[in-house]
Amino acid sequence: MADPVAAVAALDEPNRRRLYDFVARQAAPISKDEAAQAVELPRTTAAFHLDKLVELGLLTVVHQRRSGRGGPGAGRPAKLYRRSGEQIEVSLPDRRYEAASHLLTDALVEAESTGDPVREVLNRRAYEWGTELAAAAHRDVTEALAGLGFEPREDDGSILLGNCPFHSLAQRHTRLVCGMNLCLVSGLLDGIEADGVTARLDPAPERCCVRVDQTPSSRSPSVSR
Repeated sequence: MADPVAAVAALDEPNRRRLYDFVARQAAPISKDEAAQAVELPRTTAAFHLDKLVELGLLTVVHQRRSGRGGPGAGRPAKLYRRSGEQIEVSLPDRRYEAASHLLTDALVEAESTGDPVREVLNRRAYEWGTELAAAAHRDVTEALAGLGFEPREDDGSILLGNCPFHSLAQRHTRLVCGMNLCLVSGLLDGIEADGVTARLDPAPERCCVRVDQTPSSRSPSVSR
């Protein structure tokens, strides 16, 4: 998926939006000629916008023979467009409610089958998810936290997390979600083997409830380990 902000912003162009809406409403893939005729645009203009929507991940291209014939003489498959199966979400500040819903649902299903306490299962799964996410973090604590939407910033030897990706859930279920956050961040730090860096709960207004502490030997501008 391309930059989701760029993808959504692309639909602000009226012709591009009309083409996207037309393709999305169709039950079968659409050719550029059909799309151009439907929204009353020149073929070359429609082709430009359609290909831009493909580039941004909003549409995908398939190649099919409309006649249903195959073999020699059947002609080249037509280039057709259909809506992408990708889901695009843009939230400012960054929110990750779908991720939270998967963690909570998986924890509930596992707890029902094993009899283990739901909160224990949730915290374990959050920790495991954190260790999995660490693989793409290049062993940089700040980069890893930023990639999850926590908006990390230095504060006198600690890393404060300026944003909670699960903000509204944390407002309603503070102990549950803050515990999940702590396990997620702890798993992330352990996954990137961040020596001398530990996570703890330190709730305060206008930021995440988790604080990341560094020992003096581990401090650096990038907090890289």
